[in-house]
Amino acid sequence: MVKTRVVVVDDSALVRSLLAEIINRQPDMQCVGVAADPLVAREMIRTLNPDVITLDVEMPRMDGIDFLAKLMRLRPMPVVMVSTLTERGADVTLRALELGAIDFVAKPKIGVADGLRLLAEDITEKVRIAAQAKMRRPVEGNRAAGTLPAAARPAAPAPTALGRLSTEKVVFIGASTGGTEATKEVLMALPADAPAVMITQHMPPGFTRSYAARLDGLCRISVQEASDGERVLPGHAYIAPGGLHLSVERSGANYVARVRDGDPVNRHKPSVEVLFLSAARTVGPNALGVMLTGMGADGARAMKAMRDAGSWNLAQDEASCVVFGMPKEAIAAGAAHEVLPLGAIAPRLLERLRGTAGASTNRL
Repeated sequence: MVKTRVVVVDDSALVRSLLAEIINRQPDMQCVGVAADPLVAREMIRTLNPDVITLDVEMPRMDGIDFLAKLMRLRPMPVVMVSTLTERGADVTLRALELGAIDFVAKPKIGVADGLRLLAEDITEKVRIAAQAKMRRPVEGNRAAGTLPAAARPAAPAPTALGRLSTEKVVFIGASTGGTEATKEVLMALPADAPAVMITQHMPPGFTRSYAARLDGLCRISVQEASDGERVLPGHAYIAPGGLHLSVERSGANYVARVRDGDPVNRHKPSVEVLFLSAARTVGPNALGVMLTGMGADGARAMKAMRDAGSWNLAQDEASCVVFGMPKEAIAAGAAHEVLPLGAIAPRLLERLRGTAGASTNRL
């Protein structure tokens, strides 16, 4: 068996030792080196040529983000970030995903040893996914992390307003690995009066609020972390809070968001399955479903239920996915009407809303 070769980069000797131990216990992977800082890691990567690196966010001599930016420019390779569960940790991690990191692991703030051991399955799964993932072009330039003020929002020509065409419709998006950037691309292409958008992105607690704030500073629509019982309105996007399930219900003539705790579904909380099943029950033919990049099959069967209830569904194509897992499973389930590259998804949604969908060679 050819093993996935991993280099661990972390300033904590304890974390380096634990991650190496976790990786080396797997029959299909091997920790071939550990580095205390990026300068040591740079030489180690040149010498050992690993398949994946795990990278701490905050380190001496050169922080993880500066190192990641240089690495993606000079020698792009799969990276799994190791982040702390803090507001700053969340913001910096989102910047790392913009720069091209495949995924991240949230390192516990206390009880690091026991916490990492409990996360062993999650860590090794993310390393496996990273080893198989497609590298994408990172964001150009060196834009600082954080949101942009309203005056600095996208300068590209704004899409034509939809008006009342969007008031009864709701767009539902499911995503996992690679999905933070894919969802951003879709949302940034929508006009300010787009239909309400409800999103389940696989993310742990502590990161979705920063993610929503980041998107809110970049998009024409308003983006927020969903709150239980709030009315779902056009021109707004609602992101499932990390560690909680998001669904939609009717309250009289209105749609409302439901945010609930519960058992993981398909091993995920939040789960795309929960959101999409509620869309099938509640929104039916007024729903538009979108399955973006991600590992696994979460949401595939529920997206088929949406289609059976009359929704119009799109899946991201393999060439533009970081990981073609969730879209592939949705397509196999017969859930998608069309399979499109990422950049074509928002325009196609708008065409559909305007009633100009026409024929498509991508229709299933």
